Amino acid sequence: MIQAEVSIYPMATRTTSASFYIAKAIESIKNLENLRYEINSMGTVLESDDIDTINQATKNMMATVHNLGISRVEVIIKIDSRKDKQVRMEEKVESIKKQMS
Repeated sequence: MIQAEVSIYPMATRTTSASFYIAKAIESIKNLENLRYEINSMGTVLESDDIDTINQATKNMMATVHNLGISRVEVIIKIDSRKDKQVRMEEKVESIKKQMS
C-alpha cells in the first residue's frame, strides 16, 4: 500500500487564500480509479496500491491549478510505500491513537 501526502501551493495568486485552487485540484482526482484520498488542513493524503496512480493524481492536481491561470505551482510530496502488509491511512491513525495516553 502506498500513501502520499501532497501539498499544493499556487504562487502569485490575487489573494493570500489558496482554498479555491486547492479545492479545484482535489476535484480533479475524485474520479480516478484505485485512489482514495483524505484532505487535512495542510495537504491531501492519497492512497493506492499503485505508484502510477499516485503520480497521475499529483499530475492532475498540478495541471488543474496551472489551467486556472497560475503560472507557478509548488508541489510537495511525501511518500510512504509499504510492502510487508496492507495498512490503510485510517489504521495508521488508530495505531498512533492507541499509543497515546
